Amino acid sequence: MATQPLIDAPRADALLRDLAEPASAAALVAHCSAVRRAFGDRVVLDAVDLQLHAGEFVALLGRSGSGKSTLLRALAGLDDGIEGDALVAPRRAVVFQDARLLPWARVLDNVVLGLRDPDPDARGRAALREVELDGHERDWPKTLSGGEAQRVALARALVREPALLLLDEPFGALDALTRIRMHGLLAQLCARHQPAVLLVTHDVDEAILLADRVLVLADGRISVDVPVDVATPRRRTDPEFGALRSHLLAQLGVDELAEGRRDPVPNP
Repeated sequence: MATQPLIDAPRADALLRDLAEPASAAALVAHCSAVRRAFGDRVVLDAVDLQLHAGEFVALLGRSGSGKSTLLRALAGLDDGIEGDALVAPRRAVVFQDARLLPWARVLDNVVLGLRDPDPDARGRAALREVELDGHERDWPKTLSGGEAQRVALARALVREPALLLLDEPFGALDALTRIRMHGLLAQLCARHQPAVLLVTHDVDEAILLADRVLVLADGRISVDVPVDVATPRRRTDPEFGALRSHLLAQLGVDELAEGRRDPVPNP
């Protein structure tokens, strides 16, 4: 039976402190031990162990259907079918690929929805300034571009100062140029707010550009856990970047030369 993530905050924080080793390490915000999730006879997560610390940016890669989003939902407390232990700091926020804004509420109202603060509107406006959307407080979601909608979703998540920020392919539906801009903005926001971050992505380059550590989920388990030892600012042309990219693609079973081949398709 899973340890419920939504236990009372003081007890969760105390247990996570006790689990952190050594005592001088950054605060532990998530601890998973032997986490399992099955849908009928299909086991998606099989004895997953994972720890996330404050200020750490972790990217999670895996093939489609490997269980990446299932693990993220377990950490978010959105799946009551999880087995094993999943202890997570109560202050967390999720950003999905779809911004999931309420269409009948204006931008500012979306950002401060449910926010407990003496002056939520002031907090919301400050969050919108951080994502470069000041002046858009009274806009309707339908008037926003895809990138703007995702920036509102980021503002809504970060205004709550989460200990854990969970990102489920938040830039997957954006065009290439907008993605580049969003990468820079996300890096700045995370450096400022210092949450632990788990980014689920299919994009190996995105993982290397943003993360401190990259995980690969395969056959229901974390098969790769590697630090990103690439100097910042990170460039795709750096040899270290290319070497890590090749390693991760190989672990994902991808032939990185396939996209550049011009061999004729054989006749049937």
